[in-house]
Amino acid sequence: MQELAEHPWLKSQLDGRYSLPTPEQRPLYALLTDSAKLHPDRVCLHYQGRNFTYAQVDEISSRFASALVSLGVKKGDRVAIFMPNIPQLTFAYFGILKMGGVVVMCNPVYKERELEHQLSDSGAEVVVATRTVAKGLDLFASLEACRGRLHLRHVIAAGIPDYLPAFKRPLAGLVGVKDVPRADTLDFVKLVESHPPLAQFAQADPANDVAVLQYTGGTTGVAKGAMLTHYNLVSNAVYCVHTFPVSEADVSLCVLPLFHIYGMTATMNMALAAGATIVLLPSFHVDEVVKTIQKLKVTLFMGAPAMYIAINSKPNAKSFNLRSVRACVSGGSALPPAVRKKFMELTGGNLVEGYGLSETSPVTHVNPLRGGVVKEGSIGPPFCATDAKIVDIDDRDRTLPMGETGELAVKGPQVMKGYWRQDEETKKVLKDGWFLTGDIAKMDADGYFYIVDRKKDMVNVGGFKVYPREVEDVLFEHPDIKEAGVVGIPDDFSGEAVKAFVVLKDPSKKPTEQEVIDFCQKRLAKFKAPKKVEFVNELPKTLIGKVLRRKLRELTPQRS
Repeated sequence: MQELAEHPWLKSQLDGRYSLPTPEQRPLYALLTDSAKLHPDRVCLHYQGRNFTYAQVDEISSRFASALVSLGVKKGDRVAIFMPNIPQLTFAYFGILKMGGVVVMCNPVYKERELEHQLSDSGAEVVVATRTVAKGLDLFASLEACRGRLHLRHVIAAGIPDYLPAFKRPLAGLVGVKDVPRADTLDFVKLVESHPPLAQFAQADPANDVAVLQYTGGTTGVAKGAMLTHYNLVSNAVYCVHTFPVSEADVSLCVLPLFHIYGMTATMNMALAAGATIVLLPSFHVDEVVKTIQKLKVTLFMGAPAMYIAINSKPNAKSFNLRSVRACVSGGSALPPAVRKKFMELTGGNLVEGYGLSETSPVTHVNPLRGGVVKEGSIGPPFCATDAKIVDIDDRDRTLPMGETGELAVKGPQVMKGYWRQDEETKKVLKDGWFLTGDIAKMDADGYFYIVDRKKDMVNVGGFKVYPREVEDVLFEHPDIKEAGVVGIPDDFSGEAVKAFVVLKDPSKKPTEQEVIDFCQKRLAKFKAPKKVEFVNELPKTLIGKVLRRKLRELTPQRS
């Protein structure tokens, strides 16, 4: 009874997540190789009309592993991937792992300064990058700009058209996709074709060997590399398969960027572990997404709130048959209840909110997709084999009782080994296996957790705490508001005040600033309601659609 009191989520087995067997200790590349043995002829990747079977993906990645060995890459060396969602990313990812390297995922839209820091900090001496200019965007330019200051031995260039269906390659230029030769680079396809598959894969200690360096801003400062072991990532992927559940019959839409830990685990590794089919889309365009779901009968759609908002807002969305989608998880940022309700009405798909971080591979919480209660506004109970608690913000050794608000701490097989070469930063967030997330949360009597906000995003209005998410949820209820972002601004009277940035559904039906403020004041305590409202055409976001509150704060003049 004591355990149930401390872990109220154990009162209900939910989707069976707490009775699952412990995943086998195995290398991360086994997710691919094991499925290739079981389903060699099943479609693994679908890319722009071209199919790659599990046997083909396994072989190409093994050939790339062999090429890396011939280039002098050794076990433990870091190899960076700097490209969007194209087949070469998956080939390179598993090729690096098979020969014992450590994958360093880089955001393909990083600018020179951001990319240089990540490559320099990780010590990567080999980079696999996209050489293609797509619709005027030169993804290679950032690498070219900082390359001379880095100690790179090799740059391997991959073209977006390389693995298109044969009939589409000559047409790529017509849609703004142009392959550009890059000096002093090796060609990805030529390397693969000129090397045999690696005969023997590197031995790995799954519990201790780092598989991926996943860079994150964390709670403070410059981006840090979270050291994710093979077992961190394998266990999270396998538990995702069992929880959702996923089978070889599923078709997973991969439009989340794979450099991001959410996309990496929930759309690639999870699908591979189950032997399912992955549909690769290089970027999110709402028209392409709804057409793809309808045409390929997509069953799994892991996304971010901005993606679901875009589909909800599409004028003719109801004309598309999206009923094949049976399971959707929203992560990356808070899912407004109004967005969830409309998306489910539109598609019939079961959309639930989950939660995770780069440091936790990433999933730590998710609402049940089957066999349990879904609570709106909640990230759900803890994930498989995961423990969670709320600790005092000022005294992290003190666990808070149910209902009180504090910092969320998690513990489980998915928690990182630590930050790369940053022992002091590691000590700040890891203690006795518990990871301190930096997120403010609370737990209810059933063991469901609720993210109140990021600790650093909290607004202090005259000594009262205001969490932006609570205000944003109210703004989403306004019939004319499509998107909203809330930050704190300097205020002479109360120290800080709440400011809302709002995107309208129809700019011609613009409510006044005061009308929006009044709408909020009817639903929130006055100190929580926005004091200022600014109407904007769009909100600054990450590639997965998370609103960048830092950028919003930069739009507001600060007091001197």
